[in-house]
Amino acid sequence: MARRSLLSKEQIPWIGRIFFYYPITKWISRLLKMALIFPIILLNFKTYLESQGERAVALAKVAERVGKEYGVTIAVAPQIVDLKLVASSAEIPVFSQHADPYKPGSFTGHISCEAIKQAGAVGSILNHSEHRLRIDVVEETIERCRSLELMTCVCANTSTVGKALAALSPEMVAVEPPELIGSGVSVSKAKPEVISDSVRMIREVNEDVHVLCGAGVTTGEDVKTALRLGAEGILVASGVVKSKDPEKVLREFAEACQRR
Repeated sequence: MARRSLLSKEQIPWIGRIFFYYPITKWISRLLKMALIFPIILLNFKTYLESQGERAVALAKVAERVGKEYGVTIAVAPQIVDLKLVASSAEIPVFSQHADPYKPGSFTGHISCEAIKQAGAVGSILNHSEHRLRIDVVEETIERCRSLELMTCVCANTSTVGKALAALSPEMVAVEPPELIGSGVSVSKAKPEVISDSVRMIREVNEDVHVLCGAGVTTGEDVKTALRLGAEGILVASGVVKSKDPEKVLREFAEACQRR
C-alpha cells in the first residue's frame, strides 16, 4: 500500500502548498538524513571512476539498501559535482568531501557551505590527508558549517592531531594514519594503539566528539576490532569502492556494526 501523508496536496490551498506542504516535507526528509546512529559507516567515493556520475548513484543506492536492511547508518561522500545527484537519489546521509570557509562571493574554485547544503548534503569531510588544511582554516570551516547546521567529520593523521581537532567540537574526528590509506592493511591491526589512544585523548578533551577509524579497512573483522578498541564507526573508501563486490563488503561491515 502506498504511503499517504496526513494532508494531500489537493486538501491544502494552493498558497499553503507553497508555504507549508513542500517546505515541511523537504525539512522532514533532511531531518531524517541528519539522524546519524552510531556506529556509522562513512563511505568516501574519492575521485574513483567506479563512483562517478550514475555509478555514484548506484553505489549510494546499494548503501541505502544495506543500511536499511541491517539498521546501520551508512553515509556517503561523493564528488562535489555528484553531490546533488546522489543526495536527491538516495535516502541516506550525504557528505561533501571538502568545504571552504568562505561566504558566497568572489571565490572562484572554492566550495561554499551554502552550496553544499543547497545540494542536499548534511555535512562535510574536512582535512583529509589528501586535502590537508591549516588548523585555523579547519576551525573557521567548522564554524561556518555549524552556522548552517552542517555536520563535520574532520580527519587526523595522529592521535595528537585528533586531540587538537576535538577542541574545535566537530561532530566526528576520523583518525587515519596516511601511510595505511589504500594499503589494504587496517589500522586496527597494524596500529591498534592509534585507535585506543585517539579515543582516550579525544574524550579527555571533548566527550561529545565521535571517533571514527580509517585507513586500510577491508574486512568485517577490521571493523569489529576498531569498535572493540572504542571507535564509533569507520571512514572507508577503496575497500568498498574498488572491491569486486561493493555490496558484499558493505554487508560484511554492517553486520560487524550490528554485532559489536
